Amino acid sequence: MKIQDFRNRQQTISLDGVIDEPLQIAYTDIGEGEPLLLLHGIPTWSFLFHEVIDELAKHYRVIAPDMVGYGYSDRRDRFDRSIEFQADVTERFLEHLGIERAHFVAHDIGGGVALILADRHPELVQSMVLSNSVAYDSWPVDEMLALGHPRNAKLQPEEMREKLVESFEFGLSRKERLTDDFKEGIVTPYCEPDGIVSLVRNAASLNTNHTTPLTDRLPKMNQPTLLLWGEDDKWQPISTAEQLVKDMPHAEMHPMKNCSHWTPQDNPEEFASATLEFLQRIPVAV
Repeated sequence: MKIQDFRNRQQTISLDGVIDEPLQIAYTDIGEGEPLLLLHGIPTWSFLFHEVIDELAKHYRVIAPDMVGYGYSDRRDRFDRSIEFQADVTERFLEHLGIERAHFVAHDIGGGVALILADRHPELVQSMVLSNSVAYDSWPVDEMLALGHPRNAKLQPEEMREKLVESFEFGLSRKERLTDDFKEGIVTPYCEPDGIVSLVRNAASLNTNHTTPLTDRLPKMNQPTLLLWGEDDKWQPISTAEQLVKDMPHAEMHPMKNCSHWTPQDNPEEFASATLEFLQRIPVAV
């Protein structure tokens, strides 16, 4: 899907009750049925899921927000960018939509957000699909630590584009999946002046202290959980998924062969089919 087509179906709401003024949240909301929330990571936005949303929406109401500071959601210097704050915003966002319970499909730091909410409000998180997610002390990776240096807020658009395209190429096992549509779509919001600053702020906010406190509580997370993991990932290795399977009582693993970090782009067909097969084994909430 081209970025303009994706943008055309995004909606925007003003979300109050989080900071002292409303936050603008851009999101996709299509399909019917049980709510399925898609949470992206860094340095992406909800466009990461552009090739799986329509397939998932044949069975669920799919909601894919841009987290604050990312994509086309609020990018001002008015709020914290940590995953703890992203969890606060996600909670308020779902409340605004009248959603009391949802399945979470979460990638990278989006997985950290899902884990925080599964611990904080287990009634909100019906199940989780965690894909190459942050956990324990596995993050932030060196590239994101470097990106978060304040000097990078002064990068020119072409300099940021080069950094990001290199990152996406490194994180794909199937190099043919680095399509022109994907490259254009995934980097465009971060090649705008305020998008460059916002992405650097996002990178500077990454803090392993927001997942390490969850380690001792993972055995108490009773949500059915699928670890949908690219085997070739050098940033969030599959050993993290293997440890999560040991620590979470209702977790199972689906390794994705010939896939690296950007699993929804590396193999969208397998990503969608494995997610649906897992979710359709979970009893419908009443």
